[in-house]
Amino acid sequence: MAPLPAQSPARLEVQSLTRSFGGRIVVSEVSLQVAAGQVMCLLGPSGCGKSTTLRMIAGVETPDAGRIVIDGHEVFGPGVNLPPEARGVGLMFQDFALFPHLTVAGNVAFGLSGDKTTKMRRVEELLEKVNLSGFTAKHPHELSGGEQQRVALARALAPRPRVMLMDEPFSGLDNRLRDGIRDATLELLQEEGAAVLLVTHEPDEAMRMADEIALMRAGRVVQRGAPYNIYNAPADLAAAAFFSDINVIQGVSKGALTDTPFGAFLTPGHADGASVDIVIRPQHLKIDFDRAGKGPKPTPMDGTPARGVVQRARYLGRESLVEFRMEFDGSTLTASVPGVFLPKPDTRLWLMIRRDRCYVFAGDKVA
Repeated sequence: MAPLPAQSPARLEVQSLTRSFGGRIVVSEVSLQVAAGQVMCLLGPSGCGKSTTLRMIAGVETPDAGRIVIDGHEVFGPGVNLPPEARGVGLMFQDFALFPHLTVAGNVAFGLSGDKTTKMRRVEELLEKVNLSGFTAKHPHELSGGEQQRVALARALAPRPRVMLMDEPFSGLDNRLRDGIRDATLELLQEEGAAVLLVTHEPDEAMRMADEIALMRAGRVVQRGAPYNIYNAPADLAAAAFFSDINVIQGVSKGALTDTPFGAFLTPGHADGASVDIVIRPQHLKIDFDRAGKGPKPTPMDGTPARGVVQRARYLGRESLVEFRMEFDGSTLTASVPGVFLPKPDTRLWLMIRRDRCYVFAGDKVA
């Protein structure tokens, strides 16, 4: 089959992919592009359609509609549906799926073609890259979880796939091992130059590994972008909440202004009487330690100070979380403070917020 006209540098291109089960749409109009050497993460909660999307690209699930193009060749579309082995993709799943009766070398060589010498040269090359030289004769049951993960990675990369598809590949690993194995995996993937599509439900993993994140919800991609952009410019309240804890200050827009404990906020574009949610992350709720109880002098950036009453404080190791009941309206807000800060309940402290770190969204309440 002749390649399609080159319109983008994408090694993997998905257009309007859709899938239903029993009349329920689980993936709806998903489109994305991944270039060679790029890592894209499909991020979202369980049941949002991300694994189904991955399985359709792999060829183990058949879409109802859409197109899948790899290196300019259509592998799925009207009248076309290539089997998985003809798509040039590598697959890694969370259970590793190693063959228990084969050695490490046998597992890595399983999908390779060519003579024995050529295959063993590729096996040894990859095992060296994943720091498993000397493990060729071992069987999967003799390996730790991290070692099994690295064997699965080497096996998936052995045939030099153009696209690597990874479904929660680190979820079975101990937290102490996970970061190091993620970093080593990312380095090897970049060396091999495959286009990588990684499915995860963990925002930290997506932020750590991805060049671009596609945030999914209810079968749709609701936001796409670089990790910095998608974190700092969330598309809606749910997107902000998926990446971190948030505080939500609810109000009603009147004359493009909304009253809050921290003074009036500009809320242009919201009709009079419309419910408004002003969102701020705990790390951007500031406690004035120098003037506690005296009333801090506000700045244009911080706006009007407001006083809160400590409800409880918890130390989490790297930071402390302090929960306040605001005197203005009785609402609850949480601040995170680096290190140890454990004020006693009923302590009154002045708080300020970084207005440039707030997000304003339409509320879901009827005013």
